[in-house]
Amino acid sequence: MTDTDSWSPVVLWSKPEHERAGTPLLVLFHGYMSNEQDLMGLADRLPADFTLVSLRAPMSVGPGFAWFPLTQDLNYSFEEVMRASKDVLTWLDSVRGQHSNVSLLGFSMGMAMATTLLRHRPHDFAAVVGLSGFAIKEEGNAFFQDDELAEANIPFFWGRDQEDPVITADKIEYTHSWIGKHTDLTKVLYANMMHSVNAQELAHVAEFLTFKVLGRSQA
Repeated sequence: MTDTDSWSPVVLWSKPEHERAGTPLLVLFHGYMSNEQDLMGLADRLPADFTLVSLRAPMSVGPGFAWFPLTQDLNYSFEEVMRASKDVLTWLDSVRGQHSNVSLLGFSMGMAMATTLLRHRPHDFAAVVGLSGFAIKEEGNAFFQDDELAEANIPFFWGRDQEDPVITADKIEYTHSWIGKHTDLTKVLYANMMHSVNAQELAHVAEFLTFKVLGRSQA
């Protein structure tokens, strides 16, 4: 799919419609060449208070989908990133009113999407979780409201393995510099996880969401 002007995403919900009203919403963004079913497998490891919704990215790539075109060395067009972000926000605006607040969780390329949405609308989100991914390097672009974001001090969980073979060093370096300056950062490194998610990390994510969004300690 190359024309996303009329994008209507394929979505998976963790709760039936009659159980969603008033719940906090957690929006899931899968990684490159994956699909909406991937991250929904995390649902039973995350706080049951949340309604989870997993979106399918708009571009068909290989066996799965992508949020924007990506080259072998992880280069991308910022114009395509903005287009995908605007489309997601148009859809999200149609459902956010049913929920008490909205948080974002992205894996790999999905973390690039989650951070981009946060930077564009700093006051729209309660918290963000980024797993084994990166933030888009586009300093000074009017699409990003980074000064407002720094003042908002939004809770951000960033988990990764230092030996991740996929995310390049320049993207990690930029993400580390940007994320520490613009969010209320919780950063955790995991050994032997590579480019994936493990049970320990999911437990930490659950604790983070319980404390930072739900406002209570995990039992």
